[in-house]
Amino acid sequence: MTELQNNDREIHLFRVRVTALFTLVFLCFAILVARVVWLQVIKHDDYAALAEDNRLAIVPIVPNRGLILDRNGVVLARNFSAYTLEITPSKLHHSLDSVIDELAKLVVIEPKDRKRFRTLMAESRNFESVPLRTRLTDDEVARFTAQRFRFPGVDVQARLFRQYPLGETAAHVIGFIGRINQGEARALEDGPDATNYRGTDHIGKEGVEKSYEKLLHGVTGYEKVIKTAGGRAVSTLSRTEATPGSNLVLSIDIELQKILEQAFDDFRGALVAIEPETGDILAYVSRPGFDPNLFVDGIDSQSWNELNTSLDRPMLNRPLQGTYPPGSTFKPFMALAALEKGFRTPSQAIHDAGSFSLGSYRWMDDKVGGHGTVDMYKSIVISCNTYYYQLGNEMGIDHIHDFMEPFGFGRLTGIDLDHEKTGVLPSKDWKRQRFSKNKAAQVWQKGDNVNIAIGQGYNSYTILQLAHAVSTLANNGVVMRPHLVQSVEDGRTRERTKTVAKESFRIPLKQENVDFIKRAMVGVTQEGTGRLAFANAAYQAGGKTGTSQTVGLKRGEKYNAKAMGERLRDNSLYVAFAPADKPKIALALIVENAGFGAAYAAPIARKALDYYLTGKRPTSKDGAKPVPVEVEVEEVPAVPAPFQPGAEPPAKD
Repeated sequence: MTELQNNDREIHLFRVRVTALFTLVFLCFAILVARVVWLQVIKHDDYAALAEDNRLAIVPIVPNRGLILDRNGVVLARNFSAYTLEITPSKLHHSLDSVIDELAKLVVIEPKDRKRFRTLMAESRNFESVPLRTRLTDDEVARFTAQRFRFPGVDVQARLFRQYPLGETAAHVIGFIGRINQGEARALEDGPDATNYRGTDHIGKEGVEKSYEKLLHGVTGYEKVIKTAGGRAVSTLSRTEATPGSNLVLSIDIELQKILEQAFDDFRGALVAIEPETGDILAYVSRPGFDPNLFVDGIDSQSWNELNTSLDRPMLNRPLQGTYPPGSTFKPFMALAALEKGFRTPSQAIHDAGSFSLGSYRWMDDKVGGHGTVDMYKSIVISCNTYYYQLGNEMGIDHIHDFMEPFGFGRLTGIDLDHEKTGVLPSKDWKRQRFSKNKAAQVWQKGDNVNIAIGQGYNSYTILQLAHAVSTLANNGVVMRPHLVQSVEDGRTRERTKTVAKESFRIPLKQENVDFIKRAMVGVTQEGTGRLAFANAAYQAGGKTGTSQTVGLKRGEKYNAKAMGERLRDNSLYVAFAPADKPKIALALIVENAGFGAAYAAPIARKALDYYLTGKRPTSKDGAKPVPVEVEVEEVPAVPAPFQPGAEPPAKD
């Protein structure tokens, strides 16, 4: 039997299917329409901005870093353009080692370049480009460019590089720049200068390069460009020029600096020379030094290890961070304190029998048998220790501390460099804090005063502080903040602004007392311990020799430099100012482990004054060659600090 077709049912099913399909199509179309409305109407502005951002790019324009010049316009730090081969690790298609191996077939890549690259990469973010080779030759650039398609993630960039044309000269003053590390990058991002450092790879690390970083850097400019889908810029829409960094005009006389660095020869030491009237630092020597050019591209590990492990510590900024007992260079200030506070008159004399006793303790003089009758003038000229043993015992530490502090002993000078040490100007409070865990040692002893008075004991100052104090004395108590940057020059207008325009304050001193101390210091160079070093000088100078210990001796032990290790020998110091009637230069210096101040430090001071005042240059390259000094070989230096019973005599200045 044949089954009859149900047409009505078929028609119904067909209509249901058509309706469902239509509904589905309608819904899909409605969704599409809604999406179009959402994108084109509701979110039009947002997506238009995104599209514009994809089409446009904001490219930072890194400003030219400011130059650094000496007081006479000699360029000490400058910029030059060169090509750099850079790798962006996140964009590499192959392993890093294989890419570098292939690149080495096109350009010279030495082992030190690979090591430096690894170090820099560890300090950089993965998406940043890291330099593999800097200062490519034109041939190397051409060879790589021809093969550029083979190395995605590798490119050649034109960069500005920093150069220090005089190498080691004044390295601790100028400092250096280096690549921004992760810690510095985080600090910049969290600070107000984040925008200004976009596109910048380097930042000041030491010296005035660091302390004046913001002025040297300048203001970053921006360029708005149209780019392709591949990221290549095709045209420029607008441009805001970068503002170049300011130039720094240092107070340093670089020719004087060269002469003095050479004068130290192979000795370690420090020297600071200041113009008393202005506080301008004319020379700032820290020996040995280093070549700041090593740090610009990232120092290699071998060079860093040599600098970092050297016993001579070339990276130590000695004038700023090395602290030393001042020895007898402290005596003129002690004498001035005695005059100002009424403990002595110029004519008041003592009898020096060769030692000073306090209870059962005895301090020996530098001359066996003593100097006989000694007044204040003679005490400075011949550097009589017994005179100051007695004076220190009478004055006490409170008077000594309060008088010395305004001269800058034991406190920051405010120089325009980072990481300045304060040194130690001893006081009763200082000793209590220093020996907080030992109550017996906290008590200030009378013997402490005796050691302090001759510049030994707990005294510990930087050469910068000592030079600042001598400069203040030469300037009759008018305190000028010592500074290395004389003026800041606008990178565009070339207008200069002085960094220190006026005095800091004045120490209330009686002029007759200051004049007397200056005359006595002139006597040092004419008839006293500095006379041989300053024989036949074309000007009249004031000065004071000093010799300070590095280690103490056992009771009864005799000082014998030849029998001691070189680094255990006494330090040689000298302070000076000239011309005596109106000082144009004041200085302090130390030659580490060189011995008597008159023999080693004084000749260097003479070279400084000769050149600065008369233009005379050293006639030989004998460096810190000592001058003959009359001294008895059996003399023994004093135990430095703290106070120890039975201290023996200090070295002859």
